[in-house]
Amino acid sequence: MSAIARYLSIYAALCRNSLMREMIFRANFLLWIVVDLLWFGLQLCFISVIYLHTDSIGTWTKWEVVLLIAASNFIQQIFQGVFLVNLTHLSELVRTGKLDFLIMQPVNTRFIVSLRQVDLGGFVNAAIAVAVMGYAGFQLGLRPGPGEVLLFLFLCSIGVMIHYSLLLLLAAVSFWTVKSEGIVWGYYNLFNIARLPDDAFRGLFKAFFTLAIPMLLVSYVPARVLTGKLTSPGMVLLLLGMGVGCMVVSEIGWRASLRRYTSASS
Repeated sequence: MSAIARYLSIYAALCRNSLMREMIFRANFLLWIVVDLLWFGLQLCFISVIYLHTDSIGTWTKWEVVLLIAASNFIQQIFQGVFLVNLTHLSELVRTGKLDFLIMQPVNTRFIVSLRQVDLGGFVNAAIAVAVMGYAGFQLGLRPGPGEVLLFLFLCSIGVMIHYSLLLLLAAVSFWTVKSEGIVWGYYNLFNIARLPDDAFRGLFKAFFTLAIPMLLVSYVPARVLTGKLTSPGMVLLLLGMGVGCMVVSEIGWRASLRRYTSASS
């Protein structure tokens, strides 16, 4: 418990430092929030245009898809706020040798590499995504109970950890190639796939983005919980299994990658 308390205090200090940095560059902080909001709004407009010509996509109605998009954006923004900026900087740490300084810190190296900066704008946009989910739920007449809300949040946290584990593995390629920013941002752009209902996909494409790179699985399972479209626990168990598997594989890959690092002096 003392170790947990120590790491929580360290993370609280990292959050304070991030807040101070954001307040120094307020215009940049606000601009990125606006940019993300505009992108979110464009996605909702795109869906509105599609539903001018159809009543449903598979079994998903318009407001169910709006809720799905908001849930996907919620997961993406939490992931962005906690992990993304750190993983995109891993390549630079390896290339410049600044990773030496983090390795010498009396904390777990993966912890400090993954969590040393916080993108506070991501949490602002996540709150807006929650508001959109609430409005979509109102339009659908949904009244989720506390159990469903807690399950939704739990599954979202599993989804965030899946994305973190996979992106850490991709970022760790920099230990071999030195530069891996393109791979990291390429994965991040795949989030756009998660904003479409799973019924819109078929065959190998759907299987790949459900099992190999679980973009669809991560977003539509929590959304199905809120909309009452989850008919069996199989998808929940699959998501949990993917979460555990990804965490184990990422830990193995991270340790192998760290052993590859030769530091700035050599």
